[in-house]
Amino acid sequence: MLNRKFVPILVTFGLLAAMFAAGSFRYTGFFSAQVLYNLLIDNSFLIITAVGMTFVIISGGIDLSVGSVIALTTMLSASLVEQQGWSPGVVIPLVLIIGALFGTVMGAIIHYFKIQPFIVTLAGMFLARGICYIISINTITVTNSFFTKVAQTKISLPGGSFISINVIIALAVVLAAIFLAHYTRFGRNVYAIGGSEQSALLMGLPVARTKILVYTFSGFCSALAGVVFTFYMLSGYGLHAMGLELDTIAAVVIGGTLLTGGVGYVAGTFIGVLIQGVIQTIISFEGTLSSWWTKIVIGLLLFVFILFQRLLSDRRVTLKS
Repeated sequence: MLNRKFVPILVTFGLLAAMFAAGSFRYTGFFSAQVLYNLLIDNSFLIITAVGMTFVIISGGIDLSVGSVIALTTMLSASLVEQQGWSPGVVIPLVLIIGALFGTVMGAIIHYFKIQPFIVTLAGMFLARGICYIISINTITVTNSFFTKVAQTKISLPGGSFISINVIIALAVVLAAIFLAHYTRFGRNVYAIGGSEQSALLMGLPVARTKILVYTFSGFCSALAGVVFTFYMLSGYGLHAMGLELDTIAAVVIGGTLLTGGVGYVAGTFIGVLIQGVIQTIISFEGTLSSWWTKIVIGLLLFVFILFQRLLSDRRVTLKS
């Protein structure tokens, strides 16, 4: 009765509910609205980055540059605002455009030169991270009044809870991405290309434009995540978001998106990020465990979900044959 393509996202949601319930039974104070809101506050930048990565993976590609683009955005924002005296009203749109153009160039190289996305985005990762250190090898603290005001603003909610402006931005991106993926021609083209690029070409779909736009969107999301990260950390540093591309891919896969492309949901990715946040929160409440246990648990979950996806794919092929 249930469409098989919805099974991974339902399993992901069930896992999130089970983990949150387990934490609530084990730890006093875990079951509260603020704990849930803190997951969003602390992972807003990861949510935004993962949304862009979802489109890339659905299209059959990969983007390893996202963490470096976030770091570059923080460095550009901090240096221009603090050292050059530029207005945030100029700097923020500028870094968003730079991020989008960075993605556009990578997408064009991937498509027109027929180079594997892994190689192109790996080069982009080193390039963006290298530019960070050209700007400065030290941390640049952001003291600009606009950035500090945004960072310190708390939006009150019923029950005495609160969220940050970063959460509003992240949720807006998620809702916009859901609409883009499921209710626009661009979204349908992304799924078609991920399912079979050759079939998409035979159907007359704009494969080149769509693939380039996918990486443009990912670059834009990474830059926006960089702006949010700057609000969160109030600093620019070349080592910011180190390894975040792996956390992003993990969130997307745990959220039910197939690495082979063609299947996936933005909502699933959102839940995948929350699962990572719950793992970190449980380890924090435990108090006796190293933070590295987060990586261990996420690694185990990745193995389970990849095997689960493989079993679903094999069963789908068997049913068709």
